[in-house]
Amino acid sequence: MLITSLQNPSIKNIVKLAKSRERREQQLFVIEGARELSLALEGGYLVESVYVCREMFEKTKYPAVLDPIEHRHLFEITPEVFSKIAYRENSDGIVAIAKPRSHTLADIQLSKIPFVIVLEAVEKPGNLGAVLRTADAAAVDAVVVCDQLTDLYNPNVIRSSVGGIFTVQTAICSSDEAITWLNENNITSYAAELQAAEYYQEIDFRTPSAIVMGTEADGLTGFWLKHASRRIKIPMRGKIDSLNVSVSTAILTFEAMRQRGF
Repeated sequence: MLITSLQNPSIKNIVKLAKSRERREQQLFVIEGARELSLALEGGYLVESVYVCREMFEKTKYPAVLDPIEHRHLFEITPEVFSKIAYRENSDGIVAIAKPRSHTLADIQLSKIPFVIVLEAVEKPGNLGAVLRTADAAAVDAVVVCDQLTDLYNPNVIRSSVGGIFTVQTAICSSDEAITWLNENNITSYAAELQAAEYYQEIDFRTPSAIVMGTEADGLTGFWLKHASRRIKIPMRGKIDSLNVSVSTAILTFEAMRQRGF
């Protein structure tokens, strides 16, 4: 079936799903890009419908992504319609509608010596997505999002994670629930903050570990500074006294992976 009208009800609904409230109420979200869709399918996500602009899809590096999609769930659209529902440049002509997954601490399966990233109240979708991309690259056990301020399925999270949202175990919970879970699993928590006494290079991350990262503007709240096992910092040698949360997370994560021989 070829959809040519911008007034098509399905197309209008995809536009609505740009809003967090609509995603929450409908229990649906949008995936753009063949690579991201392939990762979602590999991750077991239920895909309800796929919209393809053939003129753009010809340039994709993932032509087999449509193979598992049943014909009744596949719709072709014109370039004009695609431009209405796309949210990024240089797309390869794929937009899909999928069902979200459960994201509880109980869903997480830990390795023998886990490494976990904990994010407290991160606000910017781009930063959350960048952390998920780092988490995938380092093959960490999980990302735990505490006191959530941004929707995991925000299109900008999916875009900036390059599909990492579909490959990394992710839980949403309160800070109280997170610290209890870490302690129950004997995971040492390291709160990253500017006034800490210990430099991150001096920490032994070869044991079960979690790094706890704060908001872009204010850092960690007093809760984590009080309840984390230890407090660590990244040395700042210039005039600016802080780093972007995704950059800081990457520095600490890959130091841990270096120590572990990965």
